[in-house]
Amino acid sequence: MPALPAPEYPAEVRARLEADAKEVIARYPGPRSALLPLLHLVQAEEGHVTRTGIRFCADQLDLTTAEVTAVSTFYSMYRRKAGGDYQVGVCTNTLCAVMGGDAIFEELKEHLGVGNGETTEDGAVSLEHIECNAACDFAPVVMVNWEFFDNQTPES
Repeated sequence: MPALPAPEYPAEVRARLEADAKEVIARYPGPRSALLPLLHLVQAEEGHVTRTGIRFCADQLDLTTAEVTAVSTFYSMYRRKAGGDYQVGVCTNTLCAVMGGDAIFEELKEHLGVGNGETTEDGAVSLEHIECNAACDFAPVVMVNWEFFDNQTPES
């Protein structure tokens, strides 16, 4: 059975995204270089990267959906499923872990009653391990909806 085509964005949403995408693509020497920002754009629209978002990016950059999917699944910052209103990520790479990231993550798991990649029953908070946030000199780092909170402790 052939795969179903990805649904389209409503016309007004697609027009807005196309205008934003055109502006983003113009910043780069080659269109393909704009893939990561376009994935952020479609993720911001729906809260995660959907089949519709993948098709949109492919169309804008003249790529296949397989090429876009490969990139979107490689990077941990692109979510593959809907999450909570608050996305809480704790860096648990080596330095953050040693500086308390693992303890913070365990405290949040217990407090929220969810594990890695899970969302609270009320849909409010999703918790996840985050790969390096590139803020090692401020370890450990917690991120809430892309806002960084550095030098954290389990108590904070």
